[in-house]
Amino acid sequence: MTSPAPRPIEIVPSVLPADFANLGDACVALEKAGVDRIQWDVMDGNFVPNLTFGADVIAATRPLVTVPFEAHLMVTEPTWILDTMVEAGCELLIVHAEACTHLHRTLGRINELGVKASVAINPATPVEAVANVLDLVSMVLVMTVNPGFGGQAYISTMEPKIAQLRKLIVDGGHDVDLEVDGGVGPATIAGAASAGANVFIAGSSLFRDPEGLAHATTQLRALATEASGA
Repeated sequence: MTSPAPRPIEIVPSVLPADFANLGDACVALEKAGVDRIQWDVMDGNFVPNLTFGADVIAATRPLVTVPFEAHLMVTEPTWILDTMVEAGCELLIVHAEACTHLHRTLGRINELGVKASVAINPATPVEAVANVLDLVSMVLVMTVNPGFGGQAYISTMEPKIAQLRKLIVDGGHDVDLEVDGGVGPATIAGAASAGANVFIAGSSLFRDPEGLAHATTQLRALATEASGA
């Protein structure tokens, strides 16, 4: 049996570090920089100790760009918000295993809405928490920080978990991407890529690159591609 081909590398910026007064401009700039998607970190002040965007804000920026949107729903029992996120223009919805009492049902509902479903797990959550829902998702997100705030340091001890999850996906024959979020930058992306991740959320490192968004996007893509063998 041959090993599966490496999955395409995707660079997906979070707009959390952007100027909230100019989110539309930020989305336009990110699209011009060549990103694959844009991630909206939706926080409810309950599951995580912060409040961010609602569907109306996302919907207001949607007509400005053609790049796909994904919503990372850091929301307790997120079923109530799924429909409005789809209506706002998000093509992929990420829910947390820890936030859903009936995870299987929640992911099924996302699929019923006609968009892609994804599940996220926090640093302390074992891979086994999502082992029985891989048939319902197009992507799994491994948090490499504890969610709730941008700019945190990458937790490198998550790399064995990334590798464990990639093996579980491959052995099960699932067509599933593996995303990492938290502290991803030039110094850390290779470790996550070599462990098996192929989708990378970049926030602070991307917006703070003195050479600009396009340089940051190209650099991260190249580093991940080299590390993964893609």
